[in-house]
Amino acid sequence: MTASPQVEQGRRVEPEQRPATKPAGSAPRGFGSTLRVDRWIIKPVLIAGGLLVFILYATWSSIFGIPYFGVDYAAEGYHSPFFGIVIGETVLPAWLSPAILVLWIQILFRATCYYFRGAYYKAFFLDPPACGVGEPTVHRRFAMENKFPFILMNAHRFALYLAFIPLVVLWWDLVVSMVHDGTIRVGVGVFLIAADAILVSLYVFSCHSFRHLVGGGMDCFSCSASTQRRHGIWGWVSRINVHHGKYAWASLFSIILVDLYVRAIALDIISTSTPIIGGFL
Repeated sequence: MTASPQVEQGRRVEPEQRPATKPAGSAPRGFGSTLRVDRWIIKPVLIAGGLLVFILYATWSSIFGIPYFGVDYAAEGYHSPFFGIVIGETVLPAWLSPAILVLWIQILFRATCYYFRGAYYKAFFLDPPACGVGEPTVHRRFAMENKFPFILMNAHRFALYLAFIPLVVLWWDLVVSMVHDGTIRVGVGVFLIAADAILVSLYVFSCHSFRHLVGGGMDCFSCSASTQRRHGIWGWVSRINVHHGKYAWASLFSIILVDLYVRAIALDIISTSTPIIGGFL
């Protein structure tokens, strides 16, 4: 009689473990080695530059802008998207920016995002620099996302649930910005905040984890009215999921644009009393 696969001569045989090092892959060995003839280096350089611009600006705006430069994050009823929850002004010490109340959620969600992981792995870690391009030899010891700290990337589905908090706050900021001094206001600031809210919403709802949330865990889409409705939602999410990367970048820079606009008003660089078609700035 043949012994069980789990037992061999009276001792337990452990299942095969995942490799501790990264598989070799099919790209040529050696950093930068490739058979590609296009200018593959342009994309990772642009990605690295774009991410660095956002990281540096977000750090300045959310942490150093007020205490070191005295630039307020709220002006004339408009509110910077980096400072979604203002309760921090009364409960946090003066040296700690209230932006921390929402910024950590945005960082967690975007840092673990499937699209951005692929983007900054290539841009900053050269893992790989581009498709079909050789990596640095040190990556042979890279255990991928099986060990700390990169195993934390698997928390993305939980970061999605948290991401709805600043999203709701952003839409509330839009409602608040439309009512100023007891009157309805429709101006450039309102349009900018509305565009930002829409782009961030598209980024969140086109997320791969949200697509699984609405359409996963089912064996049949047509078995009931409920599953058919979920299939309809899943189909809509799948269509916008195709453009997830575009929404990711567009929402990054729409946040910067709104923040710059609010800071410009706070510094009296522009005035909300300037008339435009249908309202004021």
